Amino acid sequence: MNSITTSILLGLTAALANGLGGAVIVQKDWERRYVRYFVALGAGFMLGTAFLEMLPESIALVGPRAPLFMLAGYFLVHFFEHTVTGHFHFGEETHSEEFRERRRGYSVLFGLVIHTFFDGIAIAAGFLISGWLGWIIFLAVVLHKIPEGFTASSIMLASGRSKAVAWAASGILGLATVAGVLTMTFFTRSLTTGLPLSAGVTFYVAASDLIPEVNKEPGVGTALVVFLGVGLLVVLRHYFH
Repeated sequence: MNSITTSILLGLTAALANGLGGAVIVQKDWERRYVRYFVALGAGFMLGTAFLEMLPESIALVGPRAPLFMLAGYFLVHFFEHTVTGHFHFGEETHSEEFRERRRGYSVLFGLVIHTFFDGIAIAAGFLISGWLGWIIFLAVVLHKIPEGFTASSIMLASGRSKAVAWAASGILGLATVAGVLTMTFFTRSLTTGLPLSAGVTFYVAASDLIPEVNKEPGVGTALVVFLGVGLLVVLRHYFH
């Protein structure tokens, strides 16, 4: 199986994880509190992936301009998630009064779509460079996909939309991921910008979206799971790379 086929199949798998996150919030009988552990584990693994894998590969690919592209990716997501759309947080949205204007819920969804599109870019770019990098990026993406779908569906419910719309919102995030994979596989010459840009997006999601949610949790248990995420990456590097 070639790298393009593999990245497409794994992009579809990541999209299904978004749907699973939506199911957690839509189906009331699912245990939601475990989502916070996915947030913490994903945050640690994504930070490790961005710093230890994506940034060095970007520098090898692009040279001294790589950190500039990475910074651009970081602020691109910041602009769409927290400037254009206004404030929101990962997790269950309980402040329905903030989403009385239904347009706001859709604007937040649009902001999430931007970064999930780059999730797909990252997966495909990784596999175009090496199987190792592709699999590591895929794992980093999947670990935050459930909280991501959970968040999108929760915001739709808080804004007064139906369960069907809430589930569809998580599905849209999945489709955006697949679109990112397909875009990168069609425009392989853009690899030199796609990888460092998506590295910046990965760093943003981990440090600015997920870590703040970890910091809100009482006690040290959830915070320690962040270290577990980084440790998981280190173990994989030691035994498989």
